[in-house]
Amino acid sequence: MQRVGRRLRRIIQRPGTAELTRYEALLPAIAKREPELETLSDAELTEAAAALRAEPEFGDRQFTELCALGREAARRALDERAFDVQLLGTMGLLTGHVVQMATGEGKTLAGALAAAGYALQGKRVHVISVNDYLARRDAEWMRPVYDLLGVSVGWVEPGLTQEERRAAYASAVCYGAVSEIGFDVLRDRLVTRVEDLVQPEPEVAIVDEADSVLVDEARVPLVMAGSVDEGIVDEEVAKVVRRLRHGLHYETDPDGRNAWLTPAGASVVEKSLGGIDLYGENADGGPQRLAAVNVALHAHALLTRDVDYLVRDGKVQLINASRGRVAELQRWPDGLQAAVEAKEQVPPSDRGEILDSITVQALIARYPKVAGMTGTAVAVAEQLREFYRLEVAVIPPNTPNIREDLRDRIYASPSRKLRAIVEEIRTVHGTGRPILVGTQDVAESEELAEKLAKADLSCVVLNARNDAEEAAIIAEAGKHDAITVSTQMAGRGTDIRLGGADGADRERVAELGGLHVIGTARYPSSRLDDQLRGRAGRQGDPGSSVFFASLNDELVLSYAPDVPEGITADEETAEVTAVAAHRHIAHAQRVAEGVDLEIHRNTWRYTRLIEHQRRELLAHRDELLRTRLAAELLEKAAPERYAELAEQVDAERLERACREIMLYHLDQRWADHLAFLTDVRESIHLRALAREAPLDEFHRAAIPEFHKILPETEKRSVQTLADVEITEGGIDLPAAGVRRPTSTWTYLVHDNPFDSDAEQALKKVRGMLRKKR
Repeated sequence: MQRVGRRLRRIIQRPGTAELTRYEALLPAIAKREPELETLSDAELTEAAAALRAEPEFGDRQFTELCALGREAARRALDERAFDVQLLGTMGLLTGHVVQMATGEGKTLAGALAAAGYALQGKRVHVISVNDYLARRDAEWMRPVYDLLGVSVGWVEPGLTQEERRAAYASAVCYGAVSEIGFDVLRDRLVTRVEDLVQPEPEVAIVDEADSVLVDEARVPLVMAGSVDEGIVDEEVAKVVRRLRHGLHYETDPDGRNAWLTPAGASVVEKSLGGIDLYGENADGGPQRLAAVNVALHAHALLTRDVDYLVRDGKVQLINASRGRVAELQRWPDGLQAAVEAKEQVPPSDRGEILDSITVQALIARYPKVAGMTGTAVAVAEQLREFYRLEVAVIPPNTPNIREDLRDRIYASPSRKLRAIVEEIRTVHGTGRPILVGTQDVAESEELAEKLAKADLSCVVLNARNDAEEAAIIAEAGKHDAITVSTQMAGRGTDIRLGGADGADRERVAELGGLHVIGTARYPSSRLDDQLRGRAGRQGDPGSSVFFASLNDELVLSYAPDVPEGITADEETAEVTAVAAHRHIAHAQRVAEGVDLEIHRNTWRYTRLIEHQRRELLAHRDELLRTRLAAELLEKAAPERYAELAEQVDAERLERACREIMLYHLDQRWADHLAFLTDVRESIHLRALAREAPLDEFHRAAIPEFHKILPETEKRSVQTLADVEITEGGIDLPAAGVRRPTSTWTYLVHDNPFDSDAEQALKKVRGMLRKKR
């Protein structure tokens, strides 16, 4: 029956319509329990929740009891009585759905009650957030509710010690940013003693801002690196490339994803670097430097300061495109990272060898049970179903949304659009209504702030430069007369209350029409548009939103540059009112969404094999870590040497040495394998030119190499065992070459700009969608 339901939803094109009638029917019974539960003491309430632990599984009766207890706990702990829709959200999460709840409808409490429900079933729960601030905030905020329900709670964040992390994960419910939890997984994969592990086996994940984590971040690899040496920058190449001019010395494609030297540019570079031959085969250093020139050109031509990255505290810091925040732990592959550092003349960061990595999608796939919550799930319902087998349940708002979403205002050029935005802000500000302006990037937010200052309009700017002040700025964005200019970081995570944090002017602001949201351009995803709009109209508040756009916006130029003929602008205002213009911008956005989906699919096709191989290897590694397997294998492979060592050291010390030797070589061979796969992936386009299927060729190269890892690990381990020496302290492993990196660090890898397969996907999808117009 469920299969028929899924087919029917596809036929009528209504994703996100999971049936909730069964749970709506439980709401009267939940309400009926309220008077009785109000008479219980706190201890009796906790005892009633503990009784649920004895239940073998949760059905309607248990859902009713949990929601009734949770509502009473929230009333006592937070002075908030959970709405019926919040309890529906809780039951949706407990049944493994991604629930869509509008901004301000109380997802945090619904998620906490669901987490408590899973915990009371004896399961360990991770509540996964998009950043460390929200993880800590929500854990601390919901702690009194968990305490009344007898459920322990903790959180992980950067800076915690190993012991503090282990304690947090030992809690029944642990909150953490997706990156922080992922990095702990990677660290655990490199330990050589069981007692150094910090994470227990995963059981349940409740993903906050699920569309952001499960879709936007899904293909981003989290990386564990070990130090190799200090970063090396070719300063001479950077200086030469800095002087090159677009159109004369180099060209870029319309998508802004590739740059290449013209013959004139190649000539200038060759002469400036001492007369080398960049493209020749003679051994004058040209071919070796061509790669450095290409990566420096990419940094110079395609990556823009204050759009793609900031320079802060003497470091290059990437900006997360979907959230507008600095991605503290994100970096490009080492060569490009070094090239951008050279471009900005900042000290190079350390160069590292990748020890292990995991995509966010693979991280989430580790959990047997996954649920999620967000304000914008329906738009990605098909992706959630395709990649995670998750269905979306739409929770109705507690109070109808009365926000007025105005039609886009389109202008002939970005400059005329900016002028119109300033005039719109002046007009609305004159009424006293608070205004939130969502910009595309840091540079645009600061340009708009300058224009407003010249117009005697005072504003507060929120972008990646002052992201630490985010919560405080957003909390006051609903005050009378407030103008807040922000990047996409204002799109989610913190409510905007009319009248400001204390709500003192709430009625006054509501009478004026509430918060007015302005978007300075359509985003590459309609979900980001909806997230920005959703800052207004919270819990039935009045509000409005309008997006400004231009036929020369980056979205249009990148994804639909061929503007239909006959679209004209008003001579005086430069506004474009033709219906075709609105259709064209919507088309550009659909192309951008299609490209992103195709890149997601393409990335997953490659990483699926890698993750399968990693799972196989991890099972073997876990056995080496927890048992005598390493000693048994080496004793069998080198019986004479093993016996010789056994006469000189005690059995426990020899077993530990064998374990460390085999784990070291296994981890090293996996790192070598990842490097090999990276090389294969980067050269796979050459095979595509020969009309071979890139993915098939990737598998053909990757599988035989993988099967060499265990035999090679054993062979190297036997050699190390032969080389070790006995000292007063026991077996001297470092002297035999068993040396772990002196330092390790974690980071997220930015989308690889040289991913030719993504390029092919982009062109393929754009062509398909153009044909459909």
